[in-house]
Amino acid sequence: MRSQAEGPVEAVLVLSTEGTPRQARGRGRRPREISEAEPEPVPTARATVVRPEPFGSPEAAGAWLGGLRGDEDSLEAELQAGLGVLNRALRARRAATADPYLSEVSAERALVTRVGYGRGEAVAEGRFGEALELPRAGARRVKRSMEAPEERFAALLGAREQALAGEELVLRARADLDAGRPREAALQARVALEALIAELQGGGALVEFRDAVGGAANAALTGEPDARALTAAVEAMESALRRHRLSGG
Repeated sequence: MRSQAEGPVEAVLVLSTEGTPRQARGRGRRPREISEAEPEPVPTARATVVRPEPFGSPEAAGAWLGGLRGDEDSLEAELQAGLGVLNRALRARRAATADPYLSEVSAERALVTRVGYGRGEAVAEGRFGEALELPRAGARRVKRSMEAPEERFAALLGAREQALAGEELVLRARADLDAGRPREAALQARVALEALIAELQGGGALVEFRDAVGGAANAALTGEPDARALTAAVEAMESALRRHRLSGG
């Protein structure tokens, strides 16, 4: 993977599939009658992100991994860097196939995450010289919050509560911002801000961000927007939505 056509290789991404779904007997173009709905086995996708430059020696590789073992922040940074590479590939695939339902992934959605080193072909096949298997994402990052997402989930499904259009737009802006796509984030944020101002009965303090977000969106049409101002606006919208949810709105 490269950022420019003639630029240096930034990472090597190896994708593989473990297992294949069972071929249903008699499956054709017409529906078939069944008496029992059995679970269908599904394949597992594995993505391996490899640095383009090898370590100078096994000792250097071991020292690198040893340093990560006692540094939770650095280990998390390695994981996020790998996810960034994978999500770049998924965005490219989404554009190439024009498939709007091909979504990006997060650590929370991974069955397992590992960081390690080994010989190229072996690592690509899931065999490390030495590796660390990270705890599940939920166990690593536990947020304390007064919000009750499961209760709200049930309320939304039961139509006892309605989601705001701005909520989805803010989530998209946040995803773009976290993925290092400030141009897309700025364009999403402009629409999200206007939606929330309308849906939250004037939007309160959100109105103050109109000029900054509008300027960022205009700048995004021809170049890079002000990421700091954009981040502040997205955080303000997220805070407004939290207050809205906690108030039972």
